[in-house]
Amino acid sequence: MKKGQVVTGLVERVDYQNKGLVRIEDDGHLLYVANVIPGQRVRVRVQKAPKTGAGKGMLMEVVEPSPIETNDDPCRMSGICGGCVYQTVAYDKQLEIKEGQIRRLLAPVIGEKEFEEAYDGIFPSPDVAGYRNKMEFSFGDSEKDGPLTLGLHRRGSFYDITDASDCRIIDADMRLVVKETVSYFAERNTPYFHKNTHEGYLRHLLLRRAAGTGQMLIDLVSLPVGNREMSGDISDMKNPDTVSCTIMGADEENELLFGWRDRLVSLESDGCFNGSIAGILHTRCGRISDVIEDDGTDILYGRDYIVESILGLSFKITPFSFFQTNSRGAEVLYELARRYLTGEKARISQGEKPVIGKHVYDLYSGTGTIALILSPYAAHVTGVEIVPEAVIAAKDNARENGIDNCDFIAGDVLKTLDDITSLPDMIVLDPPRDGIHPKALPKILSYGVEEILYISCKASSLAR
Repeated sequence: MKKGQVVTGLVERVDYQNKGLVRIEDDGHLLYVANVIPGQRVRVRVQKAPKTGAGKGMLMEVVEPSPIETNDDPCRMSGICGGCVYQTVAYDKQLEIKEGQIRRLLAPVIGEKEFEEAYDGIFPSPDVAGYRNKMEFSFGDSEKDGPLTLGLHRRGSFYDITDASDCRIIDADMRLVVKETVSYFAERNTPYFHKNTHEGYLRHLLLRRAAGTGQMLIDLVSLPVGNREMSGDISDMKNPDTVSCTIMGADEENELLFGWRDRLVSLESDGCFNGSIAGILHTRCGRISDVIEDDGTDILYGRDYIVESILGLSFKITPFSFFQTNSRGAEVLYELARRYLTGEKARISQGEKPVIGKHVYDLYSGTGTIALILSPYAAHVTGVEIVPEAVIAAKDNARENGIDNCDFIAGDVLKTLDDITSLPDMIVLDPPRDGIHPKALPKILSYGVEEILYISCKASSLAR
């Protein structure tokens, strides 16, 4: 087998982070290939020939579908869009795939017997469609010099954008905003930001919608207009990594934005949304990279946050603050966390407050969601979070919910723990994707608490 050769094989399994293991028909060698489903027969171009282990390949074609691909009504962009991979697979089979991935990651680390004794299974999401409460769509075109498109990147492409007007992982309100937004700017021939020439105007559409309240936040992200007063290091455009839009002036931009705002507001007035618009925003981003950077945000309508309801508590969510992207799935997660820490029978009744410990540490606490949900069961909860904006939001959320037994500290977990004098009886960890800093682990373990709850959003980090 040589690099560049096209071979055919069968997908034996898919490991964590979308690593499909394909056994080649001719010689039995193995290749790791992304975007495949167990049981598919596929044609693959060899990118790295296998030597002692598995090599690497790129999917060229699905020759035969998998027996588990029984969903015959996927999104019309299925297989084209760079987002969803498993739309053709029934949800119960998707859960089986995930269970196999978790088992192969964690059982070797903690021991097969210990894993089986501790394993509680995969808990399904209550919603399997329209569950995303946040999406960032990009403006572009689906083919060179084609019509304006708003959606996600085509699979394997840095430039082409797929149409998201029928996206199945967002709800009907968000889909309507996508359709009306791209239609409005297409009618006015408003150019999108081209990555090669660094010219244009439209960049992204950021949407957030609360499942519990139906409130929606709509944020248009564009290049800053050159002669508009701007904040930060792009105001004089001396930063070589920034650029501004020169195709219109501030007055033209205002007319364009207010027209877009009025179009969306009129839809709400006509009763076209199931929920409501909490705010319509405009964010300026002059960075050349494709990542949204907030170089200044204006409120065009309403306010700059939505309120989500999780397990009876209210949480304020701003455009760029972190929040679990599946609200109903988050309730399953947090209810499970609460059950682990309080026990099956621990419940609030007749005004009683069952106390699980004198002091709970919530490390990497974000906007305080876990701390506030655990607060009725604890004497006190201390949250530590490195992002100052998240700490401010956590304090606001505590105040809005009338919770007074939580405090939140802005700082690095590694450095901040030494400054907290009250020792914990229990510790909750919810670190970023890369996991806990190796130097922080000995300090966390040195407290000697009986229970530590680790909530991980990246299973391979948890295994490490």
